[in-house]
Formats: sequence, structure tokens, C-alpha cells
Amino acid sequence: MSSDEEARYQPKDAINATIKGTTILGFAGLLISAAQNTLARRNVTGWGVFTRSGGTIVGAAAFGGSFSFFEAVAANLREKDDSYNPAIGGFAAGAVAGFRFRSFPAVLGLGALVSVLLGTFDYTGGKLSGYGKDKNVDWYEYKEQMRKDRRRPIEETLQELGEGRGIQGPGYQQRRRETIKQRYGIEVP
Repeated sequence: MSSDEEARYQPKDAINATIKGTTILGFAGLLISAAQNTLARRNVTGWGVFTRSGGTIVGAAAFGGSFSFFEAVAANLREKDDSYNPAIGGFAAGAVAGFRFRSFPAVLGLGALVSVLLGTFDYTGGKLSGYGKDKNVDWYEYKEQMRKDRRRPIEETLQELGEGRGIQGPGYQQRRRETIKQRYGIEVP
């Protein structure tokens, strides 16, 4: 495989991504709406999930759908898969979230905020747990090399910590036998 084939952009299915994003965040909105309905002070019916706090479901579904759609469309139009795509999708999603306030500054402000957050999140690795492991590196060899580079001589370790607790210098067994025989009178094989 040449480097041109590896670097070639693979188009994303915008419709499928939109359906997935809408479904997933719509379900999350349903759960949040159900929690809101449960915590209501007055007695509401089970349909209150849709009638009383149904806007939460629609807002979450619109947020997920617009983000997924605009991220995929931006990637397809630019033919690049980089951090600008989530930023563009984040602006669209933030703008949709800003529509609830019925104010143009809120639309632009939330769009910019979500754009910066999602673009930065993707640029820094896209994980809360840190960078993933590189699949091209043999991690066993890497760790062995790191151990060799940072290994301290046994003499230095013995000088700082002393013998015992799993740290044994040369001739340790012989000195141990003599010490046990001298102190306790027991012959150790």
C-alpha cells in the first residue's frame, strides 16, 4: 500500500451519522426528561415526559443530529478528517441550542462556545483518559527498553535500601545462613 492510498480520504455517510446522533442524544434527552418528570413537585402522569418536558428530548435530538450532520458534511466537503470538522459541527449544534433563547447573540455565543470546546477536545486527542496507545509500536519492546534505560545498579540500591524485602545482593544467601545460625542456632540448608 502506498502512502497516497493510506492518506486518501474516506467519505463519511452524513445521513447515517445524523440518524445515529439524533437517536443517541434523543434517547439521552428522553432519560433527562424522565428524570425531570420524576422530580416534579406536583403529580404528573407518565405522559408528562413528552408533554411537560418534551422540549428536552427535542433539543437533545436536534443537538446530536446537527452536530453529526455538519461534522460529516464538513469532512466530506473539505476531504480532510481533522479537528476543524468537530468545531464546525459544534458551532451548528451550539447554534441549535441557542435557538431556545430566541436571541441572535445567544445563538452565536453558544455556537462559538460549543465549537471551541469540541474542536479543542478533538485536537487534544478526543479522550478524557488521555491518548490511546499507538498500534504500530511494540509496547513490550518499548517497556523493556525503558526498564533498561532507567535501571539502577544493584550496588546503589543496596547502599540506599539495604538487603531484605526482596532485595538481595551477591552472597546474600550465605550471609543469611550465617546470621540465622549465629542468632538462633538453626542450620539453614
